[in-house]
Amino acid sequence: MNQNKNDQSQSMAGLFTLAIRLVVGWTYFSAFWRRLVIDNKLNPEEAGYIGEKFNHFLPNALGIGPLIEYLVTNPDTLWWAMVTFTIIEGIVGLFIMLGLFTRLMSIGVFKLAMGILLGAGWIGTTCLDEWQIGVLGIATGFTLFLSGSGAYSLDQYFINRKARFTRPKWFAWLGSGNFPITNIKPIVLTGALAIFALTLFTNQYFHGGIFGTLHNKSVRPKLEISNSHLSKDSLQFEVFRVEGADVYGSFLIGIQLLDQNGNILLHKNGSDLALFPTENIRNHYVAKIKPGKHSLVIPLGAKADLSMDLGDPPLNKGESYTLRLIDISGLEWDLEMVY
Repeated sequence: MNQNKNDQSQSMAGLFTLAIRLVVGWTYFSAFWRRLVIDNKLNPEEAGYIGEKFNHFLPNALGIGPLIEYLVTNPDTLWWAMVTFTIIEGIVGLFIMLGLFTRLMSIGVFKLAMGILLGAGWIGTTCLDEWQIGVLGIATGFTLFLSGSGAYSLDQYFINRKARFTRPKWFAWLGSGNFPITNIKPIVLTGALAIFALTLFTNQYFHGGIFGTLHNKSVRPKLEISNSHLSKDSLQFEVFRVEGADVYGSFLIGIQLLDQNGNILLHKNGSDLALFPTENIRNHYVAKIKPGKHSLVIPLGAKADLSMDLGDPPLNKGESYTLRLIDISGLEWDLEMVY
């Protein structure tokens, strides 16, 4: 009698998560569908390549930055990683919707969501988009692992027909049915509190959402300038775009060199930068800095070494000079150098 009640309770719990299964399953399966069926987002030579989107995560990723940097500096490995990632998303999403090996697939949901959270939790221009997707996906994966699938699932279909592969204990861990632990309350409480703690921590880390000053690194572009070298007739420096909207580039319309009195010794405007020689740009990652129609375009996560001929400006040994980059928005970034 108690066993029947347990079976009914577990089946009802799985039934109640049907809407979650369908919606979450589609969010992952649709990524596969968009990239391979509706459009080809796995072609490195076409706009919208998923590898470039992945590159956008790099500047402020939490904990997995070195892995992302390794991939975006090795395009062939990155392509295979994106193909594998897309196939996994398709399988996980489809199986979750069908309710087949639900608990195993819920682990996939959990891990995929964790990857989104750690890599892109800081991205989102209005509603902290990627952070919300990440934390909700983690909570959903945990919930589906506990509930399994009930009616309207292939797991339940095979259980009802007493299929041989549903009889061993491992199926209860990987598929559906009664959860194979008697006292589940401590697991539920511990897991829920851990996920809630992760939610609060990442909300504060990425956005200052609990105390202090709220911040959103997707609102406006930010460039970091480093590794500069100034010689008599040339200038080299490294530029890395670390903030701003992932769907919108930073449009550089000015590069200036100023002396210590603020006099402009060199000025490249938007028209000059639109003709910037590509051989003078050494990109580090798959997201590339390149000349645009009216400016030099710097995508989110792009890093490159730029070199310029100066002509013969009046430079004096031991004096300080300022390199200034000017965005179309009016933002400016300076770097002090000594000749």
